[in-house]
Amino acid sequence: MNTLSILVAALLPAILLWLYIWKKDTKKEPTSWLVKAFLWGIIICIPVAIVEAGLGYILLGDGGKPSSLLDTTIVAFVVAAIPEESFKLLALWLILRKNPYFDEHFDSIVYAVCIGLGFAALENIGYVFGANGGMFTAIMRALLAVPGHYAFAILMGYYYSIYHFVDHSPKVAVCILLVPVIAHGVYDSLAMSGFVDPIVGGISFFVLVFFCIKMHKYSRGKMMAQIERDKKRNNNNKWEA
Repeated sequence: MNTLSILVAALLPAILLWLYIWKKDTKKEPTSWLVKAFLWGIIICIPVAIVEAGLGYILLGDGGKPSSLLDTTIVAFVVAAIPEESFKLLALWLILRKNPYFDEHFDSIVYAVCIGLGFAALENIGYVFGANGGMFTAIMRALLAVPGHYAFAILMGYYYSIYHFVDHSPKVAVCILLVPVIAHGVYDSLAMSGFVDPIVGGISFFVLVFFCIKMHKYSRGKMMAQIERDKKRNNNNKWEA
């Protein structure tokens, strides 16, 4: 399998998911801002890698691996989910804090997805060209990992929008980070269980597929809710005009 084919397989899922979310946006965001968001997703891979390496060393030692399901769960949340989603939120805040085009509920989802897919694209390249990479890895990550980052981003963007436009309560503010961290942590916990026991890993794989289906239905529901909010607001503005 040549390098180009593997590279296309690594990047295509992120491109297709980005096109899907872009088409859903009735009032398109400027391309320059979308590119900035995507690039921020790539840039944060550097500090994330540094933080994850440090936390992994503290928890597991040099070259250590999880030895129990408790270990994999701790690693999934502390080493992977919390750092990755925290830096994604930082990038989202940097993009939206002075963005004059952030004027609709759906916008924060669009930008969050751009950041999440930028991160996922570079991460995917690292995995498919890594020691255990190849086309099989690219296909599995195309079906699970990249759509996972996409769903986490929708959840983050949804609660960011709710906090910005609807409800400034501390509960909603916490959900901006907490909900995607929980989804990400559960995903990684199931995916990493095979490091401890192949049989448990096999069972967890089917649970993971079920979890992904449910997570995507939930995130789609949140996305459509924001689209409906924007439609109602735009219709009300037309009537007032």
